[in-house]
Amino acid sequence: MSNKLLVGTSKGLVILVQNNGQWKIAAVQFEGFSISLLYVDERDGTWWIGIAHRHWGEKLHFSINEGKTWEESGVPSYKDYFYRPGKPATLKRLWTMQHAGLDKPGCLWLGTEPGGLFFSNDNGISWQLTEKLWNHPSRLDDLQWFGAGKDFPFIHSIIVNPRNSDHVYIGVSCAGVFETKDGGKNWISKNKGLVAAYLPNPLAEVGHDPHRMLQCHADPRVIWQQNHCGIFRTRDGGENWEKVSGENGFPNYGFALAIDEQDPNTAWVIPAQSDEMRIPVDLKLTVCKTTDGGKKWFSVSKGLPEYHSFDLVLRHSFAKLNQTLAFGSNNGNLYLSDNNGESWVTLCHSLSMVNCLAFSYRP
Repeated sequence: MSNKLLVGTSKGLVILVQNNGQWKIAAVQFEGFSISLLYVDERDGTWWIGIAHRHWGEKLHFSINEGKTWEESGVPSYKDYFYRPGKPATLKRLWTMQHAGLDKPGCLWLGTEPGGLFFSNDNGISWQLTEKLWNHPSRLDDLQWFGAGKDFPFIHSIIVNPRNSDHVYIGVSCAGVFETKDGGKNWISKNKGLVAAYLPNPLAEVGHDPHRMLQCHADPRVIWQQNHCGIFRTRDGGENWEKVSGENGFPNYGFALAIDEQDPNTAWVIPAQSDEMRIPVDLKLTVCKTTDGGKKWFSVSKGLPEYHSFDLVLRHSFAKLNQTLAFGSNNGNLYLSDNNGESWVTLCHSLSMVNCLAFSYRP
């Protein structure tokens, strides 16, 4: 078997290969370019990357042979669409991709900034903006959909129910969680129980800031999110969210999240000090794990730096494959655990900023 770890950095795509239990860098591709998106399609193993060119804008590339050769795909366009009346929309960044279901070959979802969700039914040759979401009354309101760390809202998480491909959730920063049960024809917000402490009304229907959102494949009713205002979990498909941050607020703030695909009660997060202090808590790089749905959290950080660490882990820079976990930091450090986080090793400490990670597995 061959396991590969794809690392999207601000200066290129780094490909690591596992041989005899050891991970080594096998190739560096697209040198000098920032990789903004990584996605491995479980249906056919296709690798997808989004590239943020300083001069040429956003580009999409794909490989059907694990990076031996690459082809350029179509890119979403906001031509003839307006972000606000009189203000034309333009593509700022490609954030996330997800296949549209095992029963929909060739169909893909793509989340972008400034808050548009695109759909392709021809393997990315062309893309259509999901107009019912784009024209949702809440998106047209600056007090409900707005930028936080970015100038515009952006869609960073797309979840397709494995039991019903027409049932899709998205995570929007800043707006919250939205759901469609008819393949994108109609959308409703799903933010009951979330808290947006930065809003005049912290319990507002729309205006929340999920950082990362993942669904348990074995029990699609269970969805986790690392939010700007804590860690939240729903057990009823988003009808109600429950805050499951740790005691005394640790862990609470962070960006990255990983969950167990079979056990709906198990998840991992990598905490940061706070919004204002985006550094590890007490400068100790820590991974926290829960096995009881967030009632209790404990550290699984053996092998990670215990002193003077300034690593911040971004929302797409934490990945899981079976019992193997990996994450990369804004300082170019790359860590891996092959035992569900019980112990860690350093794979690299000289990369540029890690934007995203993805495992590729071939039996």
